[in-house]
Amino acid sequence: MKNAISWFNIAVSDFDRAQKFYETALGTTLEVVKKPDESMGMFPADFENGVGGAISLRKGCEPGPGGTTVYLNVTGKLDAVLERVPAAGGSIIMPRTAIPPHGFIAIIGDTEGNSVGLYSPE
Repeated sequence: MKNAISWFNIAVSDFDRAQKFYETALGTTLEVVKKPDESMGMFPADFENGVGGAISLRKGCEPGPGGTTVYLNVTGKLDAVLERVPAAGGSIIMPRTAIPPHGFIAIIGDTEGNSVGLYSPE
């Protein structure tokens, strides 16, 4: 096992709104996969060596605070991401916070009501 986490799903209730939020806030493009019973927007990932994940719209998977917190890797870009979050429709729940000696984290609220962590070692 290379990583403690291998995959994550962030539940959403409005796929297009959530896709726009994450692409705008993180400055990236999600790979969209639509199936009859699920829509997924996959975050860029090196599946051979890292963790993958997606936003997911599917029956029985509801967004909201108090659930699992995933930490997205924003190495070297934490401040830039935090600056874009409000303009993308989200909120800053916990600003940039040092976690010595490991780096920095922050927690944002997305457009779907989820709390999502951000992590950067620098």
